[in-house]
Amino acid sequence: MALSRLQGTQTEVLLWSPLEEVELEAQKQLINTASLAQAVKVLSMPDVHTGYGVAVGSVVALKDAVCPNIVGVDIGCGMMAYRTNLTADMMPKDLSSLRARIEEYIPMGTGQCHEDPSELIKAPQYEELWARVAAADQTKCTMEKAQQQMGSLGSGNHFIEVCLDKEDHVWLMLHSGSRNFGLQVAEVYQWKASLMPINANLPDQSLAVLPRGSPEFKNYWTDMTTAQLYAKLNRDTLFELLLRALKAEGLKVETTDIGVNCHHNYALEEVHEGQTLVVARKGAISARLGEMGIIPGAMGRKSFIVEGLGSVESLMSASHGAGRKMSRTKAKNTFSLDDLRASTKGVECHIGKDVLDEIAEAYKDIEKVMLNQADLVRPLYELRSILTAKGHDQKIKVDRKAEAKEREAERRDARTFKQGRRQ
Repeated sequence: MALSRLQGTQTEVLLWSPLEEVELEAQKQLINTASLAQAVKVLSMPDVHTGYGVAVGSVVALKDAVCPNIVGVDIGCGMMAYRTNLTADMMPKDLSSLRARIEEYIPMGTGQCHEDPSELIKAPQYEELWARVAAADQTKCTMEKAQQQMGSLGSGNHFIEVCLDKEDHVWLMLHSGSRNFGLQVAEVYQWKASLMPINANLPDQSLAVLPRGSPEFKNYWTDMTTAQLYAKLNRDTLFELLLRALKAEGLKVETTDIGVNCHHNYALEEVHEGQTLVVARKGAISARLGEMGIIPGAMGRKSFIVEGLGSVESLMSASHGAGRKMSRTKAKNTFSLDDLRASTKGVECHIGKDVLDEIAEAYKDIEKVMLNQADLVRPLYELRSILTAKGHDQKIKVDRKAEAKEREAERRDARTFKQGRRQ
């Protein structure tokens, strides 16, 4: 059940975390959201933190309106994870070559894309998407760019991980969204919403809504769902490329039927307590009874494959991850590369200033997050990362030989330490 509450002028906010653990700015954003005239329910998941205008980790139900910024700028961003036929003893001891291969097959980082995507995008499942992208009411993301970015990871907290569960089964997991197409849809309609008279006296203009019945609502809904389709197919494409990368390294990998592909930045029309509402989950997953979801921890930390418990109080929702406790700028100013090396010890990953803001210590404790939502989801599988590939800036030349030497030195130090203990 909710652990704390805040009061807006239209409705209250239910929080699945103690109030003292929520930043004051995030609290303000939640109160502003609960003061929208169209707000029916405003919920805060245990990973909640300050976002752009709207707190990340929010679940917001509006009556007869949609707010583009509550849905978020990375429309359809979400997770995909599947258990494979591989086990830990089938993996190479040195994973650096595998990470290099993954980064070779999958464009990562800001603006990175496939130069020639024709082989990837010719399958029948893309036909509907490209027709919808061509008809979308956004102008900056060209069809060429949308197609080139299909099967690319992006930057920030987007990632690919190779994980092990408690029984040493190998899992493949990734996090990405609708790339520049979704961003452009969000920005175009947020701007359109800001011009509508209905939004003249808002506590924050980033909360501008599109009212049902308006052409803007109809068009946004069409383009937003197109972005959600793009995001899902992007994850499907990324996963196919990930499998190819593993096979190129000699691993005879196949997926099992245990897995999930789910959004955590999206909106749907849902019926709750007899009302048809627009429910936007900005950094939250659907957690209907028996529904599978993914709740990742920070880089190098635990992640969970979960099953929803169907909580009516939370509108059948749960957190989408650990959630930041420190801004990216503060993290970069607080931690060093040595801190990042120590934090990711035992995990094959890139060490660089371009990913320093993703250090696990800048995020909340995933164990505490899971404890706070024990009434929302039940863990099915607990995963630990052995390889992480993040959307680092690929314009920065990565010295792979130096990275390999550092990792080998870490392993040598560990062996020496163990030998000393035995003696």
